[in-house]
Amino acid sequence: MKNVLKYLLIALFVFSACKEAKKENVTSETKKPNVVVIYMDDLGYGDLSAYGATELKTSNIDVLANDGIKFTNGYATSATCTPSRYGLLTGVYPWRNPKAKILPGSAPLIITTEQETLPKMFKRAGYQTGIVGKWHLGLGAGNLNWNEHISPGPNEVGFEDAYILAATQDRVPTVYINNGFVDGLDPKDPISVSYKKNFEGEPTGLDNPELTTMKWHHGHNNSIVNGIPRIGYMKGGDAAKWVDTEMADHFLKKAQNYVKTHKEKPFFLYYALQQPHVPRTPHPRFVGKSGLGPRGDVILEADYMVGEFMKTLKEEGVLENTIIVFSSDNGPVLQDGYFDDAIEKLGKHTPAGKLRGGKYSLFDAGTRVPFMVYWKGKIKPQVSEALVCQVDLLASFASLLDVKAEVNDSQNMMSEFLGKSDKGRDNIVLEAGSKTSFRSGDWVMIPPYKGAAMSWHSFVETGVKTEFQLYNLKEDVGQKNNLAVKNPEKLKELLAEFVKIRGEKYSNIKK
Repeated sequence: MKNVLKYLLIALFVFSACKEAKKENVTSETKKPNVVVIYMDDLGYGDLSAYGATELKTSNIDVLANDGIKFTNGYATSATCTPSRYGLLTGVYPWRNPKAKILPGSAPLIITTEQETLPKMFKRAGYQTGIVGKWHLGLGAGNLNWNEHISPGPNEVGFEDAYILAATQDRVPTVYINNGFVDGLDPKDPISVSYKKNFEGEPTGLDNPELTTMKWHHGHNNSIVNGIPRIGYMKGGDAAKWVDTEMADHFLKKAQNYVKTHKEKPFFLYYALQQPHVPRTPHPRFVGKSGLGPRGDVILEADYMVGEFMKTLKEEGVLENTIIVFSSDNGPVLQDGYFDDAIEKLGKHTPAGKLRGGKYSLFDAGTRVPFMVYWKGKIKPQVSEALVCQVDLLASFASLLDVKAEVNDSQNMMSEFLGKSDKGRDNIVLEAGSKTSFRSGDWVMIPPYKGAAMSWHSFVETGVKTEFQLYNLKEDVGQKNNLAVKNPEKLKELLAEFVKIRGEKYSNIKK
């Protein structure tokens, strides 16, 4: 009898323990947190007050940093937009895909429909999946007919709901796409798009500067929409064309509506804002608010949008069960195609903070970006020096939700994202303009390359030199002291690690 009671007690204990463990398992329907990735476009490490900016006050975004985990070593995979978005959504380093470069608006989809993606993983975990905002990963198979259903695109790689702009705000077509169809298109006014030649009779920024309200600096001198000359040529579709100054509000409403209509079940929302990418077109209520010109104004505009989105999460009763990841696709750039006083009105503001370089650069400011994870009441506010990367979202959330996933280059950083560990990655291979660098611990190594040391059009140091560069970021965050000659052993060590991942053909200089 004693033995029977003993076993009954043991069984009861085990049952209770299992029941308790189930309560803590986020894969149970009641515990699955919503996940929102808020992704900025060209926002620099020093552009937020939470990261040291003194000339801009980003009070809403600061909440995510100050009440969540603010990573000081958080990285995009690339110093440009398309590659970084590819890495974030696939868990694959963009340099592995030769098509992952800055794409024209008419480019074919560069994520295959068979490929593992972040939204596909969330769908397998029982999530609803949506994207609102910038896409820039290509659509269809090339030679698109914009007047019919556009496929494959976000829907075919895992997003059940997709409201996007195809590429960038400065590229045609200047229309929104709703689940594969141009939003508001009048069939009697079909759209034609070309990146090779203009359509007869259509004005351009190059030939008709008198029709522009924003002057182009380089490259942006083709079709004129809303007084702004763009990259590429477009004809027709007038009823569907966006109003640039209303884009931020437009996307905010779509993101808010997604939350309101999907709050009953767990959802994954990728909210990709366009700011502060060019053309910088703040709504009139933000014009002049920063004192730094349109670039500063659109950062304040984006900060407002984040605040309003957070209010919606709270009002809909889902804020405390929502994990928010905030970051940027690459580092900052001032002159990126238009004359908009970004340089002239910069004042004391330092978009890259203490880092060297910016967008397009192999130096640290190209890829080290603001990176925060926020979960109200679940994550203890803290600053983390852990080395983390956007490519890690796939493996990390797959681990949290106990879902099998093809993680590729993605590593499980969930403990770091929840503030339970500050270990981080051992290393990251970073990319800029199809060239790669290597960060390992506090060290970064940039191999020798042929090419320009300065981007002639954007005035950013590329980080390209014909000799090896080695920097200790802990002691020299501004990368002023190249230690490659003084510390050959460390260089040899990093190069060996790098080659194991990257392969022998890492440079455009022939041996």
